[in-house]
Amino acid sequence: MTPLQFTLAILLLLCTPGPTNTLMALGGYARGWARALPLIGGELGGYLLVIVPVATLAAPFFQAYPQASLIAKIAAVLWVLYLSIRLWASTKKTDEASGQISIRQVFVTTVLNPKALIIALVIMPHGNLMTLSPWLLLFAGLVLFAANGWIIVGSLMRGARGFEIKPVVIRRVAAVCLLLFAIILASSSIQSLA
Repeated sequence: MTPLQFTLAILLLLCTPGPTNTLMALGGYARGWARALPLIGGELGGYLLVIVPVATLAAPFFQAYPQASLIAKIAAVLWVLYLSIRLWASTKKTDEASGQISIRQVFVTTVLNPKALIIALVIMPHGNLMTLSPWLLLFAGLVLFAANGWIIVGSLMRGARGFEIKPVVIRRVAAVCLLLFAIILASSSIQSLA
């Protein structure tokens, strides 16, 4: 995967609404932009706790069995397509959460977020920590960018009285983003066959 493909795949995944992003937006709404910035540390820490061990320890297995990496990518493509279709067809209304969002809540939510495993197994290159360092640095910058964006969205909604985004619009936009992400994953899988 090239740095541009990596960046696009990570940004699409990080910009897709999900549990961590919801907490970041709610944190921005509850605290305002500046006071919610420390939440980014919880998100980045949660992602790194999953990504680093999986990408470094799983590397020998994927080197010994390259078909396993391809199977993981195909499974991820199918899962993301399933999530996209399910999200598009969803008719459930989202409940508004209230209360303060803590760094610990963001950290735990991110550790349990399936996006972390998708990043570790499918997007992040595999190897030792030295090999991963530039990719992890780029990833950290992208997390900082995307998380900041979600906080800004939440803080802007705080000041916008009478402005409401319907949940169906949020779900449809998220579904399209997931579909785009599945296409990027599929093209990466096809390229690895060549």
